Amino acid sequence: MDNLEEEIRVEIMDELDLSVDISDDELLVRIKEKIINKGRLVPISLKERKKIESHVFNSLRKLDVLEDLLGDEEITEIMINGPNNIFIEKNGRVMRTDETFSSEEKLNDIIQSIVANSNKLVNESNPIVDTRLKDGSRVNIVLPPAAVDYSIISIRKFPKEQMTMERLKSFGSISTEQVELLKKLVISGYNIFISGGTGSGKTSFLNALGEFIPKDERVITIEDSAELQLKNVENIVRLEARNANLEGKNEITIRDLLKSSLRMRPDRIIVGECRGAEALEMLQAFNTGHDGSCSTGHSNSCKDMLSRLETMVLMGAEIPLSAIRQQIASGIDIIVQLGRLRDKSRKLLEIAEVMGIEGNEIVLNTLYKFKEREEVDGRIIGEWEKMGNLKGTDKLYARGLSI
Repeated sequence: MDNLEEEIRVEIMDELDLSVDISDDELLVRIKEKIINKGRLVPISLKERKKIESHVFNSLRKLDVLEDLLGDEEITEIMINGPNNIFIEKNGRVMRTDETFSSEEKLNDIIQSIVANSNKLVNESNPIVDTRLKDGSRVNIVLPPAAVDYSIISIRKFPKEQMTMERLKSFGSISTEQVELLKKLVISGYNIFISGGTGSGKTSFLNALGEFIPKDERVITIEDSAELQLKNVENIVRLEARNANLEGKNEITIRDLLKSSLRMRPDRIIVGECRGAEALEMLQAFNTGHDGSCSTGHSNSCKDMLSRLETMVLMGAEIPLSAIRQQIASGIDIIVQLGRLRDKSRKLLEIAEVMGIEGNEIVLNTLYKFKEREEVDGRIIGEWEKMGNLKGTDKLYARGLSI
């Protein structure tokens, strides 16, 4: 059937008049006619007809074999290692699919189509790009020569239904008690930093926290590739970084956007992810009266996140370590650590309060920690232990709230 599918696709491509626009409906009619004609020579079942029709149409008008994978809501990750090796993550398990692109040229056409939709550029001179699809899915593309064998696409899909704390509770990722605490902390304007490993759900968690932001506040989001969907916030400004052009000009960095955001009268500033020197501007924003600001970063624990922030700030400026630690301790109020356990479930692992500095070291007050108890049928069973009480309560009391 693959040969028949390619035969139909090639015949329609040869027949199309490129000087005339043809609607999707007209194209579908032509595809169906071709399938009917071929069916007179080779028996084709109704199921096979539908499959051929979908594949040929997607290859001509959409993202080829990606369309079906993107439409499957159980798939959370798509990993394309060249035209013939497509892997997916489904229900937490990584597996290879039978889908393939017709050629490497077709794969590269799809890559250029994805990148063009977000006004970005990827080629041999600029072989790495981060972008997104129309549905918000995160896309990373690496072309040769950076990719040794073939062009690589990695797609992180986000659920069509916005993530909420209620949904996270239903998944067993967080407890009711912790949701109530975080709700009060967000409303009261605590600066919260979310840390965790790759695929631990940092962006989804940040989206869920957004439902607690008061509607009368102005929020500015700053990201490499716009992914956050804070639908409950009415007065929102979304800013996105931009890579340099072929001449190495017109680059807009996270640092540039952070500086500009301070002139836009924000109540809260949300930085999608801190990866490098922009951590300095992020801390300065947290320290200049924008209470309730948030950001995320990669780390294995709350304590490790502090060390990573120090390193990231040093990437952008030569500042004494003591001054950096003072900025972190005064700017960040709460660190939330997320993780992905060996049973593939995502959990809130720790909530820690940043207390300040003692003996030139930042002190953390752990409020909650997830403790594993046992493993039943491959599922990890555990509970959250309350380790301490929130000590910095000034912002809570200023809002008339208490724990």
